[in-house]
Amino acid sequence: MALERVELFKYKEFLSFLLISLFILSYSLLIEYQNYKKLTRFNSAIVEVKVLKQYEKTKNSRTYQVLKLKTDDSLIFYTGARKSFEDVLHKRLTLEIYAKEVSFYNYLTTFYAYSKVQTIHEEVTLKQKLNSAVAEQHQDPDIANIYQALFSATPLNYSLIKSFSNLGVSHLLAISGFHLGVLSAILFFLVKPLYSFAQDRYFPYRNAKADIFVFVAFVLLLYLNFLDSPASLLRAFVMLVIGFALYDRGIKIVSMQTLLLTIILILVFSPRLFFSLGFWLSVSGVFFIFLFLIHFKHLHKVWQFLLIPIFVYITMLPLSLVIFSNFSIYHPLSILWTSLFTIFYPLSIVLHIVGFGGLLDPALVSLISLGNSEQSVEIGYIWLVFYALISLISVFYKNFIWLTFFVSISFFIYAIYHIT
Repeated sequence: MALERVELFKYKEFLSFLLISLFILSYSLLIEYQNYKKLTRFNSAIVEVKVLKQYEKTKNSRTYQVLKLKTDDSLIFYTGARKSFEDVLHKRLTLEIYAKEVSFYNYLTTFYAYSKVQTIHEEVTLKQKLNSAVAEQHQDPDIANIYQALFSATPLNYSLIKSFSNLGVSHLLAISGFHLGVLSAILFFLVKPLYSFAQDRYFPYRNAKADIFVFVAFVLLLYLNFLDSPASLLRAFVMLVIGFALYDRGIKIVSMQTLLLTIILILVFSPRLFFSLGFWLSVSGVFFIFLFLIHFKHLHKVWQFLLIPIFVYITMLPLSLVIFSNFSIYHPLSILWTSLFTIFYPLSIVLHIVGFGGLLDPALVSLISLGNSEQSVEIGYIWLVFYALISLISVFYKNFIWLTFFVSISFFIYAIYHIT
């Protein structure tokens, strides 16, 4: 008989953890405030940035370029440039920015600041080299952009964002826990035979699972740093490390306490992520997966595997409709696309390594074409508040999970009715 795993926190232990977390959060905010004062002390400041996005925008009959920038300490902001400004996507710039009037709240979230470009650094980054290698295997720049998003977290162009949002598969293009899980599995199965061979001969006393996990986690940490730590991937990595630590000590992993611990630890060290939509959508996806596994743990593993994608799609739909409003008749097929992506993602990595990355391009072109038709389904934010409330209550009372599911189905029926 397997030993039953214990909960992470007792009541008093949780209160102590919260007090320590509040202290760390206060210190993190103090550091952020000091950095904010340093940035806004004078009329202008010199900063080193990386260009995350570059696109044209027209306002009041004037067309100009917008640059989304990120500093080395993860400050994200926007600035403008003339229409004829050169392509600097993914390059590093030295800027003089005018942020004197920026509030501390905007500093923690995001802001727009006027600027002057002092230097454009021409050195080619590793990410640019990877993106160039990917682009060489594709004739269609949109298809190349999809793979660049998958491999290096390169932002998608606007037309692709719309298409994949209409199909309900935007989460597949934003590197997150799903991708991290696939990469972890690939690394584990590649390393395990080599480690087992060496362990049998030289160090049979070692804990194979722990050693392989440390190696896999280190490689994933390097990859996380290479991608500039996107919020959803950071959440997944922290949860992976916490999950293994708890598992190794006989503590429950599939528990809302585990998710709460992950959220708190990330936010106390990176308070800016409190304002990140990507972070909270990532958290919501895990929340509904855990909600299903907690209340339906008695189901056979096969049934869990088949039902979880359907349950998560339906329960995440209200959030998607309220926040993004995009929907199409093909949107429900995202359940199928998500399942197929489990095969597509590792296969695409292998194909690009061996030089046949364009092999699946026709399938992607067909998929993009399906996302060109869409309609807007507008739903008020008050419904999101109501839905979030009953979802949280369903953690403690199983009957409320049926109410949550019923409300989700109602959103789905309304969206289908609205577009037909």
